[in-house]
Amino acid sequence: MNPQRTVKVSKYLSRHLRHRPGQIGLTLDEGGWVEIDALLAAADAHGFRITRDELAHVVATNDKRRFAVEGTRIRARQGHSVEVDLGLAPAVPPRYLHHGTVTRFLDAIRAEGLRPMTRHDVHLSADRETAARVGARRGRPVVLTVDAGALHDAGHVFRVSANGVWLTSSVPSSHLRFPPGAGDAT
Repeated sequence: MNPQRTVKVSKYLSRHLRHRPGQIGLTLDEGGWVEIDALLAAADAHGFRITRDELAHVVATNDKRRFAVEGTRIRARQGHSVEVDLGLAPAVPPRYLHHGTVTRFLDAIRAEGLRPMTRHDVHLSADRETAARVGARRGRPVVLTVDAGALHDAGHVFRVSANGVWLTSSVPSSHLRFPPGAGDAT
């Protein structure tokens, strides 16, 4: 499978398993799962044919392990804007987690902290490198450090998905460390 097709299929799956399943006639169950046969039929009926081999390739090679397959079902591991219950138990986070962003969002983050925006949770990374890759999708990355240990001690709930993404409802700006000179207010 060529790299462009892999990306195209991955984006299609993300869009319809995370955000707009109804656009192609899918209904996710409460955990975000859908039958693979239903997904492939819906995609085909809407002009985007995906073979089983392509689907398997995208699931197996996605660098962020965005998708999970269980028997005859598939779902996105996290990042939904539609209501789902991923069934993730609360977990104790490492002392520090990281969030990748870009300079243009720093003023809002300083004022409001990290919010989930259109998703259900704020996504955090256990290492700076992953956070930098996430931020780089929108431009030159800025990596913020989250005092997850202090937030957890204060009663904030964290969960971790099977692909290592840490999820929480929000992060107040008081629990964020900004890199020196990163978008300092003028």
